[in-house]
Amino acid sequence: MSWRADWNKFARDVLKARLDKEQQAILASVQHNPMTAVASGTARGKDFVAAVAALCFLYLTPRFNKSGELVGNTKVALTAPTGRQVDVIMIPEIARLFRAAGDNVLPGRLLSSGIRTSHREWFLIGFKASDETEAWSGFHAVNTMFVVTEASGISENTFNAIEGNLQGNSRLLLVFNPNITTGYAARAMKSSRFKAFRLNSLNAENVVTKTNTIPGQVDYPWVKDKVENWCTRIREDDFNEGDGDFKWEGALYRPNDLFRIKVLGMFPKVSQDVLVPYEWIELANNRWLEYKEREFVPRCPKYVGSDVAGMGRDSSVLCCRFGDYVEKFEAHQSAGQADHMHVAGMIINELVGKKDKAFIDTIGEGAGVFSRLQELDYTNVYSCKYSESARHLHDLTGEYTFANMRAYLYWCVRDWLNPKNGYSPALPPNDKLAEEMTETHWHFQSNNGSIIIEKKENIVARIKRSPDYMDALANTFYPYGEDFLTDSEILQDFL
Repeated sequence: MSWRADWNKFARDVLKARLDKEQQAILASVQHNPMTAVASGTARGKDFVAAVAALCFLYLTPRFNKSGELVGNTKVALTAPTGRQVDVIMIPEIARLFRAAGDNVLPGRLLSSGIRTSHREWFLIGFKASDETEAWSGFHAVNTMFVVTEASGISENTFNAIEGNLQGNSRLLLVFNPNITTGYAARAMKSSRFKAFRLNSLNAENVVTKTNTIPGQVDYPWVKDKVENWCTRIREDDFNEGDGDFKWEGALYRPNDLFRIKVLGMFPKVSQDVLVPYEWIELANNRWLEYKEREFVPRCPKYVGSDVAGMGRDSSVLCCRFGDYVEKFEAHQSAGQADHMHVAGMIINELVGKKDKAFIDTIGEGAGVFSRLQELDYTNVYSCKYSESARHLHDLTGEYTFANMRAYLYWCVRDWLNPKNGYSPALPPNDKLAEEMTETHWHFQSNNGSIIIEKKENIVARIKRSPDYMDALANTFYPYGEDFLTDSEILQDFL
């Protein structure tokens, strides 16, 4: 049968799938290679091509004898770090393709968990990844396929369990955004065991043609915006394609880490002086999504950090944090006008519990908001000045000192997000915050060895705006009260 010989033909003829050349190469690899890994930019179609591959394997590998009996069974498992990713991303892609084939074309019934056929040993199922080896039992078959999305978030134990089922005619397909440089998925991109691919958003059909030919795929305006805001123009003699430098509309550019991950499908290139590596942020984002999936309700006091917009800036930002859990960021578009009353009202709306507290940057426009709240007798609102001394404050280890309060508060965020410190930070996904944290640098002062954060104007020059989200988050770690807490007590008190 021609479809068994050419899975891309089956994808076109039966699934009605429109794959670009890079996606077609991935599908051909899954057809012929036991292991395939795909690092991808945002909205580049990695989950779509994974669904196409899963259905090709499901319908083109089982074998029947002349009596119609199943003699070569096929089992396909779709998995991801969270149940939400399976239910909201993977299964819907399968469902769309199954329905696109038309009624009574593909055997089996479409269920919320996958596809069931009339044969117990021939099915496709999706479920949340588990570290328990027992969860993976029962997947031995003549033909076995595992599709793992967001594979960088899957533990080594889970992959060990999966590999224990890779016998006979088996396939393992990993698709992920390359947000961390360690782990099974990152090693797969360099391993001779895997056929590795990278889905680059610059090559997406919608971007190349500047038309939305493929619905849902990344488009030209989005990529153009990211080139302008996340990249730096460079000279030809400074161009190094191996480091991620690229050509775009006649000019040469060097990407920051967010562009490498979200557009180029490349791993971050983190320097030692970056305040927060992207992979720490991603871990906190994933934890936040898990909390939302469980409908988590925080019980501890709320800490509200506020960065108030002034003239010429476009928004004021509030950060609401309950211990390890940042519930939300809230931005107010001020259209370049100081809007003290509105921002004061935003803060008041958040101070609902007796132990809730707000921390306002009072250098500049924040002073007016702070004064207004004092007039209204809010005693749980604190003035936070980045120029304040941090002479008696230290990091978690008690070793580092800080040049000023800004350096201390920024480092509190770093300590909190650092996985080695044992906290469980949860941050809502926010590209602006991620850019601000990964574009902020630090160094030791030469005169006394204290940590200092680079000047705000340097950050603004790179990201073309003020780091308002980072400031709002950092303010929630302010050592409030008449007598400052010291050392790691601040983090311990909050968390």
